[in-house]
Amino acid sequence: MSLQRLKLVAIILPAVVIGGFELIRHELLADYLPMETGNYYIIALTLLLSYWFATWMFQRIDRMSRLVAEEQARSAVYEERERLARELHDNIAQMLFFLNVQLKQGKTEEARSAVAEIDHHLRQAIFNLRSLPEDGVSLSERLGRWLREWSQLSGVEAELKLDWPDGLFDRAEQVHLFAIVQEAFTNIRKHSQADQARLVGAYDEQGFWSLTVTDNGVGIRPIGTESGKYGMSMMNKRAAELGATLTVRTLGTGGTELRLEGRKERA
Repeated sequence: MSLQRLKLVAIILPAVVIGGFELIRHELLADYLPMETGNYYIIALTLLLSYWFATWMFQRIDRMSRLVAEEQARSAVYEERERLARELHDNIAQMLFFLNVQLKQGKTEEARSAVAEIDHHLRQAIFNLRSLPEDGVSLSERLGRWLREWSQLSGVEAELKLDWPDGLFDRAEQVHLFAIVQEAFTNIRKHSQADQARLVGAYDEQGFWSLTVTDNGVGIRPIGTESGKYGMSMMNKRAAELGATLTVRTLGTGGTELRLEGRKERA
């Protein structure tokens, strides 16, 4: 039923039922139904009608809300697949062009390096696609599996510690979280020169959650000088979709910390 029809039902149904009862009471039951008793009946009828209609209406609204949320989640997954496909296409195209140039110049070592990079991009794309939300697989399990494969590909030791309750993030939010994690760890592999990395997720009783990625690499220059680099614009956009704040800083002991913070009530 459309919203317009729901609106008409909400307007017409109470008037027809209550008005009809009052008409019947005064026209046909006046000699049989005392006024006081009729008043009690009309109160009971109004309460019953209000309860039934409100229950039916909110159940329908709840179903519609779930359908909208599921559609948004599916849309987020499809958009992420398209982003990964574009990213794979662009990276591979660039590397193939570079490989062709190196081969024409007879630079076999550089060409071998380009082939290895293409292989890495393909492997990364495959398990990035496998990391998208799946029914029956928790976010913690997916992150753990993804991080183990990333560690094997990159050679960087990775540690995972998540203290998030199950169901804290819906499928659309998981897509945004994963994209941020993937970009952060891509930066670690490409730029940090680190041999250790760590991913920590926390949640407290007030509903505040955080995701922290750290490494023991060389750190980064101030963010103000890094516009357009390290995917910061993408990560900031994803953080905004989550209603969270994103900060990146160089640690005093060396290395980089990326921290995502937000607030969300447990479902």
